[in-house]
Amino acid sequence: MFEQQVSQESEAAKPGLLPPVFFPAAGVIALLVIVTLVAGESAADLFAGVQAWVTGTMGWFYMLAVTGFLVFCLYLAFSRSGEIKLGPNESEPDYSFLSWFAMLFSAGIGIGLLFFGVAEPITHFLTPPDADPRSVEAAKQAMQITFFHWGINGWAVYAIVGLILAYFSYRHNLPLTIRSALYPLIGDKIHGPIGHVVDVLAVVGTLFGVATSLGFGVAQINAGLNHLFDVPLDTTTQVVLITLITGFATISVVSGLDAGIKKLSELNMILAGLLLLFVIILGPTLLFLNSFVENIGLYLETLVARSFRLYAYEDSKEWLSSWTLFYWGWWISWSPFVGIFIARISRGRTIREFILGVLLVPTTFTFIWMTAFGNGALAHELAGTGSQIAATIENNLPLGIFAFLETLPFSSLVSFITIILIVTFFVTSSDSGSLVIDTITSGGHINSPVWQRVFWAITQGVVAAVLMLGGGLAALQSATITTALPFTFVIIFACLGLLKGLRMEMAKSQSAASAPDIIINGQGASWKQRLNALLSYPSKSQMTQFMEDVVRPALQKVADEIELGDNEVRVEVTEKDTQLRIMHGDETDFLYSVHVAGLLKPDFAHAPSDLDSKEKPRFYRAEVHLLEGSQNYDVYGFSQEELLQDILCQYNKHIHFLNLARA
Repeated sequence: MFEQQVSQESEAAKPGLLPPVFFPAAGVIALLVIVTLVAGESAADLFAGVQAWVTGTMGWFYMLAVTGFLVFCLYLAFSRSGEIKLGPNESEPDYSFLSWFAMLFSAGIGIGLLFFGVAEPITHFLTPPDADPRSVEAAKQAMQITFFHWGINGWAVYAIVGLILAYFSYRHNLPLTIRSALYPLIGDKIHGPIGHVVDVLAVVGTLFGVATSLGFGVAQINAGLNHLFDVPLDTTTQVVLITLITGFATISVVSGLDAGIKKLSELNMILAGLLLLFVIILGPTLLFLNSFVENIGLYLETLVARSFRLYAYEDSKEWLSSWTLFYWGWWISWSPFVGIFIARISRGRTIREFILGVLLVPTTFTFIWMTAFGNGALAHELAGTGSQIAATIENNLPLGIFAFLETLPFSSLVSFITIILIVTFFVTSSDSGSLVIDTITSGGHINSPVWQRVFWAITQGVVAAVLMLGGGLAALQSATITTALPFTFVIIFACLGLLKGLRMEMAKSQSAASAPDIIINGQGASWKQRLNALLSYPSKSQMTQFMEDVVRPALQKVADEIELGDNEVRVEVTEKDTQLRIMHGDETDFLYSVHVAGLLKPDFAHAPSDLDSKEKPRFYRAEVHLLEGSQNYDVYGFSQEELLQDILCQYNKHIHFLNLARA
């Protein structure tokens, strides 16, 4: 619908890096890394001060923004816009639902679940924001808060960014970058400095968000290796682990989406599913079932209140900064990464299917996981069975999951498998992040040179290592919250762009239904000729002749007539279609294309000679396509006059749409 970008060579069509994005983003990241190294031991205090200022001053903004994104998602899912496809009308999903969910899960939440599945509920149980520590009420609140931090509020951030990217890229052929969402607001300026700044913010936020996850992952791997094999538990070991695993991630990202990331994601899902089943079956199964139902109730009961709670009347602002606001910053900083990634794997799905799938499916799995691990650990603490889970987490947060696994059979073997799972999640997050950052810094081009992907994979490892040296996990948290702040404003403006785009699409749909058809009196084919065309199954040569004799001359006649009025128009011919494009300046262009589509011939239409053929016989249709895709009707057999009538009928509806859009 926003076709100005089609009339000029888009950035997404140019291979290689986009200098106005690549170099400023790399420069900002390098500057932050150098500052951290120069600051040395004082880096931790510097990061803490920045985090305190951001959360103390802008905490209310984070809370309102994340809640607003959720409300906006639900509005779109249940509105008429929910039926719109992320792609042409005739498109189908590129991946099966299972593969789609596996990649979504691995990229979006994998490391976080393993790190926080036990650690977060126990931490809230020990130091709840507004309950007595180690009480039954503290246990309930711990699960309620954990569900809130991992529930639909956070996934709404991913959903809205992914939806914006998929809609403008697959529906309107804009580059698969954040800037494209601003096209309805600023037009071709997205290809200038404003668009470059938006994408730079996306790259910086994404890199630090991914680096934070890598930091959590490597801290937990180190803790597990120390637990099983007495590997030293220190920053040096963690930097070595980051280096090794970044190497594996680099190999995976070079392999590409289908060969590397897809297979690793499916492996992650299998291992995570087996680990979850192990905990549920060999742990307190009945407790899991009862707790899951009650946790869902507590979550729904307090969802609205917690979505706005800033502890303005209580002295819990430090807790809020360390947990809820950190989570919202983490979700936002990851949103360009996960958003672009799930947009790339979601072509062909409807807006409703996309939003509900992204909001509900991963959230449900997350709630099951948190109940199995969180309530399993809490049960030991409430029962006083002598386990050391709480004491372990107080001293070493990343070791929490391994302390919990000690309460189950085969703990050493399962702990080792868990380390492998963390490593595969680490690799998947790193190579997915590299692929996404590379896409942004290439102007939306998805087949950029290998060296660029390698560069960003290594850069992520370097940033994670430097931040670990400069302040550990606290530094990573501070960097995440800080870099997410400017990008939150970008998402808000992108939402406005999406809303305007969808309103224009609804206006176009309304115009198609209300605009009257134009009747042209001319020399058309007789009804017998039309009936014969309907019952025929034209060959490729017959269709080629029809395109030459009828379609191209008809489209050219319209173009010639329009050019007499000094309007810009062109007719384009490719191997599969012939199209007429009428330019409308800053407004939406008109496209009428006749596309040759080959289909298998039905059995009843087979000629006797077809039965002896090894190849299945085919016939061809001349399908009409507009900007939004196929209109699902065939014009083969039309005379030139009839085809002219159809072109003008569609153009009349387009003019009606433009009038509605101006209103």
